[in-house]
Amino acid sequence: MPTRKSQAIWEGSLKEGKGKMMLGSGAFEGKYSFGSRFEEEPGTNPEELIAAAHAGCFTMFLSSLLTDAGFTPRKITTTAKVNLAAGPEISKIELETEADVPGISDKVFQEQALIAKKNCPISKALSAVPEITLSAKLV
Repeated sequence: MPTRKSQAIWEGSLKEGKGKMMLGSGAFEGKYSFGSRFEEEPGTNPEELIAAAHAGCFTMFLSSLLTDAGFTPRKITTTAKVNLAAGPEISKIELETEADVPGISDKVFQEQALIAKKNCPISKALSAVPEITLSAKLV
C-alpha cells in the first residue's frame, strides 16, 4: 500500500502569521491563518482537511461494505463536521450520510453504516476524539 504525504509551511507568529498546506499529489493547496482556523476568515484549516478525509474514507468504506453485502449503491453523499473546542481540541465529529441503495432495508443499511463509522481507517485514526456521531439516511 502506498504512503501518502502532505506538507505545511508557516511563517510568523501564531496570530499574525500565515501558512499554506499542500497535498503531496498536487490536487490541493490552500492558505491558512489564525483567522481561518479560529475565526471565520477565508482560507482553510487542519480541521476542514480532517473533515474531508473522514467524509471520503467513510463513504468509500460504506460503499465497499454495501457492495460486499450484495447492494451496489448508486450514490452516497457524506458530510463530516469537525467541532473544535477550547484547548484547542477536536471535541466531536458529526458524520451525516445519505445513500441511494436499491433493494436494501433501512435496518441493514444502518448496520453497515455503523460498521463503516467504526472501522474506516480515518475513524480508527481519530479514535481519541471523544464523540463521533452518525446520521445515516436512505434516499
